[in-house]
Amino acid sequence: MAYAQKLIATRRGATLISALAALLAGVLVLVYVARYRESVKAEGAPVTVLVARQAIPKGTSGAVIASTGLYTATTIRQSQLLNGAYSDASSLRNMVATHDIYPGAQLSTADFAAAPTNIASSVVGHQRIISIPFDSAHGLLSDLESGDHVDIYAGFNVVRVDASGKPVNGGRVRPVLRRIMDNIAVVGVGSKGGTTSSANVTFRLNDVQATKLAFASDNGKLWIALRPSVKAKSAPPSIVTVESLLLGVPSVQVLNSFGGRR
Repeated sequence: MAYAQKLIATRRGATLISALAALLAGVLVLVYVARYRESVKAEGAPVTVLVARQAIPKGTSGAVIASTGLYTATTIRQSQLLNGAYSDASSLRNMVATHDIYPGAQLSTADFAAAPTNIASSVVGHQRIISIPFDSAHGLLSDLESGDHVDIYAGFNVVRVDASGKPVNGGRVRPVLRRIMDNIAVVGVGSKGGTTSSANVTFRLNDVQATKLAFASDNGKLWIALRPSVKAKSAPPSIVTVESLLLGVPSVQVLNSFGGRR
């Protein structure tokens, strides 16, 4: 003890002890780093996994999960990864949840099975599926395919109305055409039938659009226009009549002539 005190009291001794302390600290740091590396190596490399953002009910299709953001991609250690866990949302295509999945749970093959060929499993919320009959010309039946997006036009014979919406006595019936819906998804095209070359075209749209389209189909004439697959653009819809088409009368004036409002 006396020797140690005497050693510390000298400058040389203090320097020696400081050097030993620094060496010991360095050894401890190296030991810590080595153990940390071993721990990280044991846990595995970082991997990406899909995790439920909110509760996913049994029967929810993978397409709905992907399109409505019911999942999030997160990074975890490989040691935490479940067997069969999904890392890519495209893997959920044509799959359906076989049981309720709770928020925060990893999405894995144990949670899903092949989806039945039931179109109802592809809609959610306000989305609806509706099928409308078309002839070959009005419905582009020779070119239209499932997955296409279209604009829909409706033609009616219209009579002038007063401010209360009642037809004006003696009003002349005039044909009117207007684009009524934009960027509607086609989910099915039926086979052509008989000599009329007609078929049903099935659309995915919202509940309000479905009501309007059903009315237009029963009471007017529908046309389909195929949209570009990328970077499609649309001008504001306007009504077309003989006056606007041949005489250049502005659509607003034609609209007003029917008693309509912008």
